[in-house]
Amino acid sequence: MSFSPELVAFLVAGITWILWRMTSNFILRSPLDNIPGPASVSWVKGNLGQLYYRHGWNWLDSLGNDFNKVVKLTGLFGHRMLYVFDPVAMNHILIKDAEDVYDHPEWSFQSTRITVGPGLLGVHGTHHRKQRKMLNPVFSVKHLRSMTTTFYSVVHRMSNGIEAEVGNDTATVDVMEWFGRTALELIGQGGLGVAMDSLGDSSRNPLADSVKMMIPAIADLSEVQYLFEYVKYLGPTWFKRLLARLTPSPTVQRLRKAVSDVEAESKKILSEKRAGLQAGDEDTVHNLSEKKDVMSILLQANMAASDADRLPEDELLAQMSTFILAGTDTTSNALTAMMCTLAKHVDIQDKLRAEILEAQAQFGEDIPYDDLVALPYMDAFVRESLRLYAPATFITREAKRDFVLPVSDAVIGVNGTAMREIPVPKGTTIYIGLRASNLDKRLWGDDALEFKPERWLSPLPATVTDARIPGVYSNLMTFNGGGRSCIGFKFSQLETKVVLNIVLGKFKVSKAKQAEDIVWNMAGVRHPTMKGSIDPTFPVNLERIKA
Repeated sequence: MSFSPELVAFLVAGITWILWRMTSNFILRSPLDNIPGPASVSWVKGNLGQLYYRHGWNWLDSLGNDFNKVVKLTGLFGHRMLYVFDPVAMNHILIKDAEDVYDHPEWSFQSTRITVGPGLLGVHGTHHRKQRKMLNPVFSVKHLRSMTTTFYSVVHRMSNGIEAEVGNDTATVDVMEWFGRTALELIGQGGLGVAMDSLGDSSRNPLADSVKMMIPAIADLSEVQYLFEYVKYLGPTWFKRLLARLTPSPTVQRLRKAVSDVEAESKKILSEKRAGLQAGDEDTVHNLSEKKDVMSILLQANMAASDADRLPEDELLAQMSTFILAGTDTTSNALTAMMCTLAKHVDIQDKLRAEILEAQAQFGEDIPYDDLVALPYMDAFVRESLRLYAPATFITREAKRDFVLPVSDAVIGVNGTAMREIPVPKGTTIYIGLRASNLDKRLWGDDALEFKPERWLSPLPATVTDARIPGVYSNLMTFNGGGRSCIGFKFSQLETKVVLNIVLGKFKVSKAKQAEDIVWNMAGVRHPTMKGSIDPTFPVNLERIKA
């Protein structure tokens, strides 16, 4: 069997290119080689196995404790990467030079598009700014103030369901299950304008379960996520889905099912909205005219736009899928972490409950929006929880061209020189350490790893305020910063405080025996599971407070 010279040349060129990609990082020098960092532990994966290890908290925290605020990591086949939590550097990456120089890596966009489509998290540049501007009214303080009654209505239904499970005494309750369902219903009612869970009993919600399984499944694929960049070359969506269906990996099948379930719910919501408009349904028409939810805003924009400017069907569906996923998992997991903290620190729980009951005595059980968000100890507790237990540990960016990155604290190079600027070559992957910034002892003090709500009841250290951390919320990086910061962080804040108000006003929280077997997993969103399990869960003992 003979091959044509052209085919042989093509094969040789292809093999040569692949070999060069696999070996060039070990041959060529880079300005990043002077940045200190942990040793690579694998010729193929570098530090990725450690960075994405679900129980790798100690290793991750060592990057913040043992190195400068700019750390060199190693990726696939020796690819140099940076782990950054220097405030000045983060300002440049997320604000000053965002998009023009530092944008999401292509594999990150493709990963998002696979899971939720071209919604707010899956587009960039002008496209992203247009979508965000369109959706801002749903998350304004004015709108949230008007939605407070709805929030209370949903949380009361959750509370009634928990009361039925607890009875008149004490019971072990999976609060993560309840919070996940509640967050789903709140994003449905407050964000999408539809009901998604009656919360009438302790039965499981299949959609909530699918949402909870999506982030762990994505995390299990994290070491190969760089290959997602090439998914766009695999042809039309139907063919990609066929390939996913035929892939034998259990992780891929879990993710495929979760994506399918969320997409099916999004299609159902869109269909019902359109049917309501066509039928002249009073609530649907009112929400549309008042811009009460994401779908009303999008449908109204499409009705007013020309054919050329209308949002395509896949974008409408992607926005819903985005908010179902982002609005459910992050807040419910953050609330679960707060319950874990309250179970450990009874003194903090008692102090928080005393403040809540005093406010309820003055304003009624449903504390009004302005008075609820102003409760000082509750606000301090929430801020401290989000500082220590941020749902996301890091985010990624990529240098689109060669650039020089300024830093606030000099980085002492491997050769002993002090660097105030870091030359960043095009293509460098950058991990922004959200958790590392929140826990940095050089900013927050020697007690940075301690849970102390009181730190928020007096002025923060000048080291924090002078650093100008670019986070959108309270000198923290929990909700990111810049034009791609979390659009729903105020929505999440209100949800969190309404839940704390109602739950702590009715129940005492204590550690369940099963909690000894709980581990917190590092993923796109940190989540708790029982040892040896992949199912998110968190049991606590809830005791009914007698009137």
